[in-house]
Order: sequence, then structure tokens, then C-alpha cells
Amino acid sequence: MITAKNIQKTFNNASVLKGIDVHIKQGEIVAIVGPSGAGKTTLLQILSTLEKSDEHLNSELTINNISPIGLKDTKIAAFRNQHIGFVFQFHQLLPEFTALENVCIPAYIGGKKEHEVKDRALELLDFLGIKNKAHQKPNQLSGGEQQRVAVARALINQPAIVFADEPSGNLDTESAANLHDLFFKLRDQFHQTFVIVTHNEELATMADRKLILKDGNLVN
Repeated sequence: MITAKNIQKTFNNASVLKGIDVHIKQGEIVAIVGPSGAGKTTLLQILSTLEKSDEHLNSELTINNISPIGLKDTKIAAFRNQHIGFVFQFHQLLPEFTALENVCIPAYIGGKKEHEVKDRALELLDFLGIKNKAHQKPNQLSGGEQQRVAVARALINQPAIVFADEPSGNLDTESAANLHDLFFKLRDQFHQTFVIVTHNEELATMADRKLILKDGNLVN
């Protein structure tokens, strides 16, 4: 699913990632944990193609047997749209659109047919328990409902993998627990793969594996 070798990243002459090797299998839920400043979000952004690693001859990144390294920005964007979903701490829903419209946007960008997209979006909202909120705008939804819409949006293109950066960090305890349970439900039902940066110890403990980052290195 994902193979990364010797991933390095330097910002302003400071080494943030110091040669990370990672292998993630399909259907795994992997938590990336560690203290603030350890490089967790940077690693997530590189694995998800939002950021590029430093160029080294022996560096490697493959996602679903495809290597995005070296692709031009337009092709990386197309690859990301087809293969990767994202869930962030702040849902980043567009306030002028309904829940249903927000979910549909990545599929429209991918050129899919409108009626097929809407049908798929409604199926996802139904699965996530918020189909009755489909025509409401984000400011009419609770925080937990907004994050469920964001999860549906991440899944609309049936991505190979979903990356989540502190997905429950802005939620109350009950909503966070519901979101965590949802990730495992999606994995069990759809064999969905998740890579999650989190400070939430409960979620990290639930994950199949924890990748612990400290000072730019993975530690056991």
C-alpha cells in the first residue's frame, strides 16, 4: 500500500526528518505519535504527497504501487484526487455549500458524472448516520456532524488511503470517541486504510500500529 524509504526533510537548515522508513499495509490503521515538533505532520504531508521530501538518490515513496516522486504538480494533484483522502482537525468545509455539495466536490473535480456522485455521496452520508443533514450547511451542523461530512468527502472517490491530521482534536470527548469508532467501522466494512497523526492516546492505543517519532526519527 505505502512504502517509504529514507524520507528526509530539512527546513531552514534544520533537519526535521532524518531518514524515515515506513511500510503500511492495506486495511491498517496506523497512528503517528510523538511530542510536538517531532515531525509528525511533516511526515504525514510527505506520505500524502502534500509536501515533497528532500531529494536523495536512495529515497523512495510508492502509494498503491505508484511512485509520485518526480511528477509535475498537476499530475500529483490528479494522483491525489484519485488515490488519497484527507481529514483534518478543522473540517475545512466550504460554508456556502450544503453537506451534500461539500462531499461531492472532490468527485466533481475528478470529472465524475453528477448523478453518480450524488448517489454515492448520499450513500456515504447514510452510512455515517447523517443523511438527514445532507441539505444543511456547515453552520447548521454540530462539530461531530461536520467531521462526519469531512470523512464522507474524504471517501467520495474511493481512495486507496485516508490521511488524518488530528481529526478529533477539535471535538468534545463523546464526538471524538464516535469518530474514532467510525474509522474502525470503515476499516472493517470497506477495508479502508488510515494513517492518523494524533495526540489522542485512546485513538493511538486502538490503532493497529503506532509509529513513534522523536527528534525526526522513528523509535520503538
